[in-house]
Amino acid sequence: MGNVIGYARVSTREQNPQSQEAELEAAGAVRVFVDHGESSRMASRPQWDACLDYLRGGDTLLVRALDRVAGSERLAIEIIRDLGARGIRLRSLTEPFLDVDTSTPMGEAIVGIMAVLAQLRVATIRENTMRGLAHARSQGRVGGRPTVMTPERVAAAKKMRSGGQSLAHIAAVLGVGKSSVSRALSRDPE
Repeated sequence: MGNVIGYARVSTREQNPQSQEAELEAAGAVRVFVDHGESSRMASRPQWDACLDYLRGGDTLLVRALDRVAGSERLAIEIIRDLGARGIRLRSLTEPFLDVDTSTPMGEAIVGIMAVLAQLRVATIRENTMRGLAHARSQGRVGGRPTVMTPERVAAAKKMRSGGQSLAHIAAVLGVGKSSVSRALSRDPE
């Protein structure tokens, strides 16, 4: 019997993963890997990669919920198959039926169903967020971060771009991201 290793993830750097860590430790995790501000849609995340390297056959990977590990059905199934092939068990605190033997066809089918349900949850949250933002806009409220591209920066970016400068150079000179420059120039083509 191997170790119980925990993995926690929060979507933004501002969120605090301590409650996830405490739950995992209370459930027996001897070590917990935590990613901050990393998307579960990305297969490679710094602490996730470290966790995968640390796990050995016979260990159990403990998560609060499947969506902490995988933000898509495809990624969840890949991860579960990989863990199963390595002899690593996957257990979820909130999805007790996820603790199955993935080396059997039935176990893999159950995990596939759970991955679909986790994807549905993520999609529902995204849909609700978009609906809320659309409603706020219809009420005259604008959400999100203010743009770093002030009118002065846009004017400077246009001038540099017409002089043949690259987006990367313009971004470096203005002290903003290349994508911010690109978006601003595409919104204001003149």
